Amino acid sequence: MAKPIKETPILRGKEAEYFFTKVQKNETKKVSEKEYKRAVSIFEKVKEKNKRLF
Repeated sequence: MAKPIKETPILRGKEAEYFFTKVQKNETKKVSEKEYKRAVSIFEKVKEKNKRLF
């Protein structure tokens, strides 16, 4: 039997500020073409091995 999912905690104060700062910095961060192609390649390999799931 599955365990119940706990509620997601609400961030307040310094934790919330830290989280939103990290999110904002990450929104403008771009992935290089090389990294993107590598990630897509890995995904395609996983997808090929697990055809039933996709």
